[in-house]
Amino acid sequence: MIVDKYNQRAKKINSLLCVGLDADFAKIPKQFLKKEFPQFEFNKWIIEETHEYAAAFKANIAFYEARGDRGIKELKQTMEYLHQKHPDIFLICDCKRADIGNTNQGYVDSLFDWYGFDAVTLHPYLGKEALLPFLDRKDKGCIILCRTSNPGAPEFQDLNVKHPMFDKTMTLWEIVAMKVKSDWNKNKNCMLVVGATYPKEMKKIRSLAGDITFLVPGIGTQGGDLKATIKAGLNSEGLGLIINSSRSIIFSSNPKKEAKKLCDEIQEYKGVF
Repeated sequence: MIVDKYNQRAKKINSLLCVGLDADFAKIPKQFLKKEFPQFEFNKWIIEETHEYAAAFKANIAFYEARGDRGIKELKQTMEYLHQKHPDIFLICDCKRADIGNTNQGYVDSLFDWYGFDAVTLHPYLGKEALLPFLDRKDKGCIILCRTSNPGAPEFQDLNVKHPMFDKTMTLWEIVAMKVKSDWNKNKNCMLVVGATYPKEMKKIRSLAGDITFLVPGIGTQGGDLKATIKAGLNSEGLGLIINSSRSIIFSSNPKKEAKKLCDEIQEYKGVF
């Protein structure tokens, strides 16, 4: 199972930390802007500063696509560097893709086979049939949006719905969690996005989804509670969380210090629960 790669790394370094490589060009320190490949050089520096604490790296593709072919080239350079220097670290593309099946095949070929990501974020709105090109890849991870961390998430995700598969009315995020566990996860390659800003909902999703791994945005700049997240989200193996932090680490004055600090806090709270 693809999640085994993440679990092995998490156990090896005793960390659930994912460092977000959100190389916003407007925020990259000036010394990197003078270089031929500024996003790549910045990423390489962040990787070397933080890799000893990182069980995963997550790249938000928007920050690279915004620069056209230059940004795409530098994301590809970043992935090649990670594959060469740190092949055991789990690599996530945050792109929230989903479309009809034949279009999704293009995304599969690009994200999994050309860039070489281990997993991608996907939204469930088009249903299982549309996502099959992703779900059929047993060797890759499908991270389905379930309860996202943004303040506007309740607008749709909290809607009460009666699904024909489940004989009761539930919120949309509950239905997503149950559908992924009971139907979409046949290849054991599904995960869920569950925001740290909603720990009560995370606890409920853990009860519905079993040991499925959660990608957890919202720690750091968004203000998610780390202790509450770990208490609500750990699975029966003491794993099951990929805790992402991006801006508060990579744009700090000392990324290594910030990554170590968060890793230490994760270890501390993980030991309590």
